[in-house]
Parts: sequence; C-alpha cells; structure tokens
Amino acid sequence: MEEVILVNEQDEVIGVMEKLEAHQKGVLHRAFSVLVTNKKGEVLLQRRAMNKYHSPGLWTNTCCSHPRLTETLEAAAHRRLNEEMGFDCDLKYSFNFIYKVAFDNGLFEHELDHVFVGTYEDIPVFNISEVAEVDFFSPEYITNDMATNPQRYTEWFKIIWYQYLNNRL
Repeated sequence: MEEVILVNEQDEVIGVMEKLEAHQKGVLHRAFSVLVTNKKGEVLLQRRAMNKYHSPGLWTNTCCSHPRLTETLEAAAHRRLNEEMGFDCDLKYSFNFIYKVAFDNGLFEHELDHVFVGTYEDIPVFNISEVAEVDFFSPEYITNDMATNPQRYTEWFKIIWYQYLNNRL
C-alpha cells in the first residue's frame, strides 16, 4: 500500500493516507516534480503511460510523485527520476506551489508540489509502465503548444511551466 504525506498549507505534516484514498477525497498532500533540461535549454518532457489512473497519455514534466514518510523530498525526487526515467542527475530545489484540480473520473489532485530542476544530455531509457514516450522540447515550443493545445498537458504541468519560466529568468 502506497501512502502520501498529508500536510497543511505551511507544509507541516498532519498525517498519512493511502494514495488512492487521498486522491478520492482531495486532501492536501506533499508532492514533488522534476524538470530536466539539456545544455541547449530544451526541457525533457514525458507523456504519461496510458495505464495511469488519471491524466493518462498527457505530456508533463520530466517526472513527479510523492515522497515517502521516511525520505526527504530530494531523495524522493532522485528515487523517482531513476524509477520513471532510468537516470539520475544533480537536482536543485526551485519553488513550490499548491493546487487542486478535479478529474473527470472523480479523483482530485490537491498537492503542495515542490519543484526541482536538473540537467541531463541523453535520451533516457524510461520505464514503459510509467512513461509512454519522452522528448526534449524548446521552451518556445512548449509555451506555444500549451497555448494552442492545453488538453495535451497535465493540469499541474500547466501551472509548473509558467512558474518555471518566471523563476529561471
């Protein structure tokens, strides 16, 4: 059973809950997202596997998940980068935000999401049970495509993207 860490808006731990239950009830929990770029400034995005219980087949940040109660956010980010994308790299904490979104299937994401950034040059050998495909895209392409085709992207990535652009300037 996978659990998430329940937090208040100040990111103080207030409990734990089974992951699916937390997504059914829409309770605030701790999460992280990773954005990896190459030396050209292109961003490595993944298209989520079709078997994901929400947002399947949508483009999103390099990887994301939830830390375990016994691990730091940074350790969790490195763990999931390896598990989803098949590589690791140096990561730097960038920013956090809170969001809540309801999905068509009755589930919610209500997360305090901590965003990490890193650099990697190769095309990863990703985990096909987590990821359908990956590619590096220029920031201009992502911004333009997201404006034209917002339905192709996860809700949290649409929030992360503009905050990422503002934080890197």
